[in-house]
Formats: sequence, C-alpha cells, structure tokens
Amino acid sequence: MDHETTIGDRLRRARREQGMTQEELAERSGLSRELIAKIEQGRPSARLTTLTSLAQALDISLSELADNRPRLDGDRDGASILAIRDVLLSPSLLPGLDPSTDTGEPTAPPHLNAAVDQAADAYWTGQFGPLAAMIPGLIGEARLSWQMTGPPAATPLTRAYDLTAALMVHMGKEDLAAIAAERAVTTAAAGDDELLYACMRGTYAWVLLHQGRLEEAERLAVDAARAIEPAFSAPADHIAVWGSLLMTALAPAAAAGHDVTDYISLASSGAERLGDKVKIYNTTFAPASVAVQAVHAYAVLRQPAKALQAARKVDLNELPGTISQGRHLLDIAQAHTDARHGQAATATLNRAREMAPVWFRHQGVARSLVLELCEQQRRLSPALRELATSIDPSGYAPYHRH
Repeated sequence: MDHETTIGDRLRRARREQGMTQEELAERSGLSRELIAKIEQGRPSARLTTLTSLAQALDISLSELADNRPRLDGDRDGASILAIRDVLLSPSLLPGLDPSTDTGEPTAPPHLNAAVDQAADAYWTGQFGPLAAMIPGLIGEARLSWQMTGPPAATPLTRAYDLTAALMVHMGKEDLAAIAAERAVTTAAAGDDELLYACMRGTYAWVLLHQGRLEEAERLAVDAARAIEPAFSAPADHIAVWGSLLMTALAPAAAAGHDVTDYISLASSGAERLGDKVKIYNTTFAPASVAVQAVHAYAVLRQPAKALQAARKVDLNELPGTISQGRHLLDIAQAHTDARHGQAATATLNRAREMAPVWFRHQGVARSLVLELCEQQRRLSPALRELATSIDPSGYAPYHRH
C-alpha cells in the first residue's frame, strides 16, 4: 500500500480485492456509482459520513481507508507502538494473577501527577515521539502505585491512559485508543472523583468519533454531561467538565450534519459563567474553547460565514498548544476556501505551516485544502506553490475532513 497515497487509490484497491464492482459497492453503501467513481479518481474530497459508509460496506476500518498511519519520527516508531500495546494489554491485569513483581516503593501520587503534566505538555506541543517513549513507563509506574495505594493514585493513572488514547488516535491506532480510553474510564470509576469519571467518558466518545461512530459518540458525551449537569453556583471545575463534554458532543453532531446550536449555546453560558480558562486534568476549558469548537462545527457543516464570525472571538494565545492552534487555523482556512477567499485561505495555511512545519506536513486536511485552492485558481501564487511543495502526499488524514 506504500504507493497508494490517496483515498481514491485505497478505495479502488479495497473494492477490487473483494471482487466488487462500483455498482455493487454503490448498492451496498447506499451511495451513487458516480460519486464512488469520482472519489476513486481523486474528486471530490469525500466527507466523513461518505467514508464511513464506504468502510462499512467494504468491512474495513475507517483508518485503512483514510490512511491514519503512524507518523512518529526516528527508527523506534514500531518499538514505541509495541511497548504501548504491551503495557495496555499486560497479562498482569488478568484477574487472579500477581499484579506486579516489583517490590520497590510506589511513586507518590503528587510526583506521578507532575510526570503526567509533563507528558500532557509534550502532547499539546506535538512532541509525539518523546510522548510515546514516556507512556509505557508512566503507565507502569502509575499502575503499581494504584495497586499498592488505591484511590489516591487513580487520578494520575487515569490521566496517563487518557493521554495514551489521544496519542493513539493521532497515530491511527483506534483499537488501541479504545482500549486506553476504556482503561481510563474503568480506573476513574474505581476512584473517588466524579468529574474525572465524566471527563473520561468524554475521551471515550472522542475515540468513537474517530472510529466514525458518530451517533454513539454524541450520545455518550451527552449522557455524561447530563449526569453532572451543574447548578449555577457549582464550582468552576464542575462547570468546565460539563462544558467540555458538550463540546465533545458537538463534533460528531456536526460531522453527522446535525444542528449544533443548542450545544454551542449551553457551553457558551457555562464559559461566560467562568469568565476565564479553567484547567481540567489534561486539558482546559474557556470561552475560547467554545469559540474554537463552534468554528470547527461550522467549517465541517460548510457554513463559512458562521465559521469566520465565530473565529473573531478566538485568541490563539488562549489555546493550550500548537496542536490546537494549528487545527483551529485549518478550520479557518477551510472556511475561507469554501467562501472562495483564496488569498486569505493561503495566508492562513502558511501561518499554520510556519507555526508547526513537521505537524503541518502530515495533515491530510491541509493537503486537501491546498489541492482545492489549486483547483480554484487558474494561476498559482508563489505562496500557494510553496504550500503545495510542503505537503506530504501520504500524510495523516484526520477524522473531521477528507
């Protein structure tokens, strides 16, 4: 599959491997043969719902079709992924087995939380290689402390699993991401922090979103939010977790083409109540968080005027790291592209590239937008030509735009 650099190439290969004609795939997927033919030819950029229908009809994972492959740097990529797999699926977790042969003193929860904070910083700044190297030891240490000291160590272990789920999604390893998210939910449930448990259900919903399970993702996030719906006088972290869960529900709703007004309105009321950024475990919630997700939702729904209007409320400096900043800029670029603002879209993409060139090179959304801009313009500007040469044709293709 190394030579298959587009979704069209991979769709054609998967269809032919199953001895299926375009007409048969159309009948099985509920899509038109003409659309399937155009996707195989590289036009148009397929929506998530379309890719999900095709993957289900072909009985393959969404990742296989979208090519969400590992993108770590260095020669230890495979070893890092295998080490994470091994620590997630350790036989010591089976009932009745000795949980550990380590007789050393467990690390104190405050020290573990500090280590998880470092790992979270690596995640938000896009340092996926170092993060992957940190995770196996971090989980192992936190698990030992949890087994020996109980609930006090549940929080750092849960947060370590949470970061693992997020990293595995970025690496296109949705099955491992789901296992890590399930471990996070289970560990949080065994602790004494109701908000952490609710937050981890949101992580699981986010993983379901990346698997293309939109209805389940939205429902799980909504149910978790309802379970902790706060009173007006609730503490700031309680309101922040609730608002974050609503924003988690918003993404699959938008990807499914549903109205997202209520989610934005409710989360906005919570953010206005807080007035400032609140740290919640591995992330934050703030008025900017709601505006960013609103931009994303409207961009996904192809409502560029609303997306650009919401973007005016966002200060990039308020976002937690280069990943969130870069992804926000891609949403703005999508809105400008849909509105036929070629120069603005090109400038926004260049800003994202300059901010994080390695991350940008592997973004399937950026590649799709550059191709779309090239189609819109008869004569390419020097800036657009430079963008076109900076994109990896086999780059990572995230869930929200194909």
